[in-house]
Amino acid sequence: MKKVLFLLGPNLNMVGIRDRHIYGTETAENIAEEVRQCAEKLHLELEIYQSNHEGDLIDKLHAAYGSKDGIIINAGALTHYSYALRDAIEAVQIPTVETHMSNIHARDAFRHESVIAPVCIGSIIGFGKRSYFLALSALSQLFEADKQET
Repeated sequence: MKKVLFLLGPNLNMVGIRDRHIYGTETAENIAEEVRQCAEKLHLELEIYQSNHEGDLIDKLHAAYGSKDGIIINAGALTHYSYALRDAIEAVQIPTVETHMSNIHARDAFRHESVIAPVCIGSIIGFGKRSYFLALSALSQLFEADKQET
């Protein structure tokens, strides 16, 4: 069974409370449970970790080296300026999918750029919680394709 780390950055624990017009009213805990169920259906072992601290996320990425097969990350606001997070994603060399519940290109101008996108295998944005399900599916399909090639 492939192992996936799902990282959530600053303020994503407040989904369902903050900016309801953007993120909706479903709680972060409920969404996390649905993501776990989706991972189970795809036969993926999933670890979900949320932190409001950049260094904690970097430490979790470093710990994933050699123990995880894929990463999904919604880095929140760190997406737009954290070169340290970008470097950590690049360093571990684990296929990483950037996700965002909202369409970052339809929001404030400062959100239009992602400094982590160039070191990710792809980005899935703007589909609400479905962005996470799509990211799991993408990794699952990537793992399956890799298995068929070997």
